[in-house]
Amino acid sequence: MRRIAEFVLNHRKLVLIGWLLVVVAGIALTGRTNDRLVIDFSLPGQPGTETANQIDEEFKAGGKTAPYVVSVTMPAGQVVTGQEAAVGRAFAAVQQEVPQTRVIDEANTGDKAFRTGDDRTAYALVFYRFMHDPTAPFPTDAITEALTAAAPTGATVGVTGEDALAIGDAEGGGASVLIEVLFGALGALVVLAFVFASFLAFLPLVVAAVSILTTFILLLPLTYLTDVSFIVEFLIALIGLGVAIDYSLILVTRWREERDHGRDNHEAVVVAMQTAGHAVMFSGITVAIGLLALVVLPVPFMRSIGLGGALIPLASVLTTLTLTPAILGGIGPKVDWPKIRHENRAGKAWTRWARGVVRHRILSTGVALLALGLLVAAFFGIKIGLASSSSLAKNGPAYTAFETLKAGGVPTGVLTPMEVLVDTPRAESVAAALRDVPGVDRAVVATGDGQSVNGHSIVVVIPDSETVNSSSIQPVRDVKEVVADLPGVVGVAGIGADQIDFLKAVYGNFPLMLTIIALLTFILLVRAFRSILLPIKAILLNLVTLGATLGFMVLFWQNGFGSDTIFGVDETGAVTFWLPLMVFAFLFGLSMDYEVFILARVREEYDRTGNTDDAVVEGIGRTGRLVTSAALILFLAFLALATGPGTDLKTFATALGFGILLDATIVRSVLVPALVSLFGQWNWWLPDWVARVLRIPPSRPIEPAVVGDAVAVPEPRGSSSPSSVSE
Repeated sequence: MRRIAEFVLNHRKLVLIGWLLVVVAGIALTGRTNDRLVIDFSLPGQPGTETANQIDEEFKAGGKTAPYVVSVTMPAGQVVTGQEAAVGRAFAAVQQEVPQTRVIDEANTGDKAFRTGDDRTAYALVFYRFMHDPTAPFPTDAITEALTAAAPTGATVGVTGEDALAIGDAEGGGASVLIEVLFGALGALVVLAFVFASFLAFLPLVVAAVSILTTFILLLPLTYLTDVSFIVEFLIALIGLGVAIDYSLILVTRWREERDHGRDNHEAVVVAMQTAGHAVMFSGITVAIGLLALVVLPVPFMRSIGLGGALIPLASVLTTLTLTPAILGGIGPKVDWPKIRHENRAGKAWTRWARGVVRHRILSTGVALLALGLLVAAFFGIKIGLASSSSLAKNGPAYTAFETLKAGGVPTGVLTPMEVLVDTPRAESVAAALRDVPGVDRAVVATGDGQSVNGHSIVVVIPDSETVNSSSIQPVRDVKEVVADLPGVVGVAGIGADQIDFLKAVYGNFPLMLTIIALLTFILLVRAFRSILLPIKAILLNLVTLGATLGFMVLFWQNGFGSDTIFGVDETGAVTFWLPLMVFAFLFGLSMDYEVFILARVREEYDRTGNTDDAVVEGIGRTGRLVTSAALILFLAFLALATGPGTDLKTFATALGFGILLDATIVRSVLVPALVSLFGQWNWWLPDWVARVLRIPPSRPIEPAVVGDAVAVPEPRGSSSPSSVSE
């Protein structure tokens, strides 16, 4: 860190020019990077995905998408009976006018169940082709226009379905990424103004802007090597904003502290890099490890999020450790104006808090574990799946159309039908067998244009209820079990089949992912803290935080305690199957940030004083305001992310926001100091052989020797300077 700092300070102008060129390149290339992002939730090698790919290739519609459910409601006093031909022509017009669609209705199946109980509304399923381009519009408007033009005079048309309900009546689908970033940056500026009380508040924002642009530059080559999910764009913009600000905040605060202790500007930058910069480097690597562990999962979109997401902390570390000292080494003292807040002593409020926690460490540990335990207990009620239709929209034309169908007795399973790809001669016999499966409302085979390709047809199986979570997915399992013994069946596709494949492919690999993260993090933290016990405690507390955060997701979103009040979204009934893993990967590293920041300072103080309790009090006093401010900045970034489109993005953002606040308050401000105080001298034990393997100085508890009226503290092993502390 000293060598890096000296290099940056000695070549400050060159470093600044280099970053200016990066900014210009980032502005020029960010749009190109975003244009190369894709939508792809496939699971290569899994039977549901393979079947969906074949349907997509042969029929050019369906397989990878839930269908639209379109309806024609006759005027008051009229019914569908007697006007079947006109209604059939209206539905057929959709397939004729909208490219790459396939319609299933009463006209081409002969099944009168495609009507409501009052005979006023007829409906059809419209399968469309999945578009990998995130900027491509859904065919909702085109379907609506075609159906409206061909519908009987006076009839009301409706277009609903999973995708249509997810959009609701939102025209733009949520705030743009730029608006979200500006919202997050404004909130961060308020917090930074409180922390610094000077124009230094703008410095972390500058570093964050450069870091975001750098990440997009680094992401561009990755898009040529593999498909990268469009979700990464949101993550880079919002999480990148929070992480880069946090890292810069840590470094700048330590620089101010050293300046207030009387060091000249050059040496203050160097010492800040050796201490806070060292912690930033370890924090960034820890976050990257958590995200890179997603690479072991056999899911392309999650792998791409892991790779793309890992660039966020790495770019943040790079900018923080080069651009920040370059600016501080030049105009730092000038922009630290007006000098209202000083950092020459630990915060009084946080010092009193830490003393209270240490004094009542057993009580503090018990209260904190009880609060976390209640949330962890809620986690065991989690249902993995998709958001229920009731949570997707509460207004808009799609909602109105769906309510009309439900009121007419149409099963909600029309939103999530199964597509069974079969040899055409076997289609009717397979459909007949599937009609008897428990939980299946009906199974139909359509005839006519586009319904049979390459000797294959599709049996559309409509369950009684939408198959969106682990409790309602049993009919899909039963259908897959029945068709396994039937000749001529290629496979089963649909939302339910995707969930089954995802649970098997992804959660089956979760132990491997957890092992990799835990092992690499443990090794990294042993090097950072020169301790065996502290890394173990850090990993276990992170897992407790994650369990509590997932418990919050269950209570807030799955059970709806607060989601309707705050976001106007009803209980989802389930947590989308990929979200727990995403939350795990991001939160594990982000929450470990604060552990590293706090314990790095506690270790520094212990090496100086040799007293664990004093080190805890001083460490929390020095980092308490810093960590809570950093957590608040990240929370505001996640709050901005929660304004994005879709319930899944809101769930992800609120979970991370809650997890960060929970971690910075109950875990790091109460449980960490209490446990470190309880463990006492055992915190600082590191076997010599471990130290040799990891190429770091060994560490043993310091044993003060009483000399007269003072306690003489021996020089800590691995430390470069002697220390002593008076009684």
